[in-house]
Amino acid sequence: MHDTKERLSLFWIFALLNYLYADVVALFDIVGSPKLADAPHLPPWALIGSAVLMEIPIAMIVVCRLLPFRANRLANIIAGAFLTLVNGSLTFVPPLVGARTPALPEYLFFATIETVCTSVIVWQAWTWSGVEAAVS
Repeated sequence: MHDTKERLSLFWIFALLNYLYADVVALFDIVGSPKLADAPHLPPWALIGSAVLMEIPIAMIVVCRLLPFRANRLANIIAGAFLTLVNGSLTFVPPLVGARTPALPEYLFFATIETVCTSVIVWQAWTWSGVEAAVS
């Protein structure tokens, strides 16, 4: 696979599937909990924020295929960096500052994969040359 557009689109699909399955696993944990009534209830702003965060990788799958080189490269760098920072700060920073986190080991597993994947997206986009884009 030599086409960077195709490779980036594939990485976004991989990241999205990991985001979704991590959420499914977390939901299984909540539903299987004897304290279902104590499960966290998210306010509307948190739900819309989550929806926007999920829409980024969904949109990037298409963006990678359709945008021309410069816009595509910039969109991947911005979206990848943003999701890397959000995911990394929500998952890995709280334990470093001594905050308790309810994160399950399997959620940390997925979060690590997601963070590595979006970091790879940023690196691929950053090192993407205009020469390759002109040939494709």
